[in-house]
Amino acid sequence: MLGRNDSTDAENGKDASGLLTIVGESARIKGKFEIADSIEIECEIGGELSVGGKLVISENGIVRANVKTVNAVIRGIYDGTMVASGEVEITSTGHVSGHIETDSLVIAKGGVFTGDVSKREGGPSRAVYRSDNTRSGAPETPRRGWPVVMQDVGQVRPQPC
Repeated sequence: MLGRNDSTDAENGKDASGLLTIVGESARIKGKFEIADSIEIECEIGGELSVGGKLVISENGIVRANVKTVNAVIRGIYDGTMVASGEVEITSTGHVSGHIETDSLVIAKGGVFTGDVSKREGGPSRAVYRSDNTRSGAPETPRRGWPVVMQDVGQVRPQPC
């Protein structure tokens, strides 16, 4: 089911979040998608995804795709390569594997990240912070290309290449 979430009109699949939502616990969609605004995914998607706003992967969502987006909130499962010009947030229920290129990565306690992360070209360096805004024990600027395994915020273990 596709719906635009702009108001509390349940008959039209809408709520107050303003997100286009793809719903369907057993739905599997594969292809190349270009979304001009924000989107929330509550099913399984594969292929390529270009989002002009915020990508939200719900707790029931699974995305196995190469993604270009502004911001991302991952509450479900993501596997692939993501390039985000804004912030990427992995919540306590999120599981991410692959490569993320962004200027800001936030991983909540309980969130899982297996892969590597790099800073976007030309962007300023930023410190790594926990979601509770305390400085983590991670290096301020990770070495580019280091695979990283994160299971709780602050537990960064570079893996040999």
